[in-house]
Amino acid sequence: MSVAHLERWRLILGEAAEGACGGLGETASAMDAAIEWLYGRDPDLAERGLRNKQGARGGSVLSSPQWINEIHRLFPKETIERLERDAIERFAIDDIVTSPDVLSRVTPNETLLRAVLRTKHLMNPQVLDMARKLVQDVVRQLMEKLARDVAIAFSGAVDRRRHTPLKAGANLDFKRVLRDNLRHYDPKTRRITVERLHFFARNQRTLQPWQIILLVDQSGSMVGSVIHSAVTAACLMGLPGVKTHLVAFDTAIVDMTRDAQDPVELLMKVQLGGGTDIQGALAYAQELIEQPARAIVVLISDFYEGASEAMMIRRVKSLTEQRTLVLGLAALDEAADPAYDRLAAEKLVAAGAEVGAMTPGELASWLASKIK
Repeated sequence: MSVAHLERWRLILGEAAEGACGGLGETASAMDAAIEWLYGRDPDLAERGLRNKQGARGGSVLSSPQWINEIHRLFPKETIERLERDAIERFAIDDIVTSPDVLSRVTPNETLLRAVLRTKHLMNPQVLDMARKLVQDVVRQLMEKLARDVAIAFSGAVDRRRHTPLKAGANLDFKRVLRDNLRHYDPKTRRITVERLHFFARNQRTLQPWQIILLVDQSGSMVGSVIHSAVTAACLMGLPGVKTHLVAFDTAIVDMTRDAQDPVELLMKVQLGGGTDIQGALAYAQELIEQPARAIVVLISDFYEGASEAMMIRRVKSLTEQRTLVLGLAALDEAADPAYDRLAAEKLVAAGAEVGAMTPGELASWLASKIK
C-alpha cells in the first residue's frame, strides 16, 4: 500500500492538519479509520482538544477481527506489531487473543478465522485451544462446499442416458424435472411446485497418474489464499491417480504435504508474514517433479518477487519447456478479488504459464480439464 507524501503528513498530524495537507485518498482514509479505531479511544485526546469530532470515519463499526484484518492489509509488518501491542497492552482490546469466553460466543466465519491466524502467536494455551475449535468449524464449512465442487469436476462427463440419486446442481435434468412436475402448475401464482428432482449420472473418469504441486505464498496479504489452499489440497488428496503436494513459502520453504490431509493442523502451523522468494519455491517444485509431462505446478501468489524476478521467469520457462503445466493464481478465495503485480504476471505468461484469478471451485474445474 502506498500513500502520497502529503497524505503521510496528514496521517501523522491528524484531522487538524487536513486544511494544510488536503484530503485523503481511499487507501489513506482506510489507514486513518484503522488508526482512529484504536487511538481514538485515548482519554487524553479529549482533554487536549484533539478528539476527532467526526468520529472514526466509519472505523467505529469495525469489530476486533475486522480491525486486525484491516491493519494487516494496510500497514507494513513493523507497524502492525506496534498497533497490535498497543491494542492489547495500552487499550486492553484483548477479546480476540485473550478471552476464551468471547471466542466461545462468536459465530465462526472466515473473517474471524483470518484474524485468528494472524494473532495466534499472541494467544495463551487456553485461548489457542478455543481458537483451534473455531478454525475446525470454519474449515469444515469450507470443506463441505469445496468437496462437492472437486467431486463434480473430477467425476467425468455427464451421461444423459442414465440418472442417479446423487444430487448435484450441475447434473440436474431440467427437462425431465419440468415434464414430471407440470401437473403441479398453479395458474393463479404462475408457479410450479417441484416435488421430485432428477439428476444425470456421470461416467467414471479413469485417471492416469498426475502430480499437482501447490506453491502457496504465505506473506501476510495472502492469508485468504493460504486458507483456501489448505482446504483445496485436502480435497485433492483423496482423488485416485493424483499425487498432491502442498508447499508454503516466504523467504523459506516449508513442505506441508504431510499435514495436507488435516487442514486445521496445517493452518495452525502456518507462519504468516515475511518476504517472498518465488523463484526458490519454483526451484523446489522442480525437484519434486517425477514425470514433467504429467505434472502441474500451481503458483498461488501476488507475484511480487522479493528475490530475483529474472530468475523467477527463468524457472517458469524451464518448467514449461519440459512440458510441465504452470498455473499462476493471483487469488484463491471465494471473492477471487485479486491484487497482484500485473507486469510480473505478463512476464510469467510470456514464459509459458497461464495466469488468472480463480475461486477454489474454478481451480478444481481447471485442473480437471487439464488432467486427462
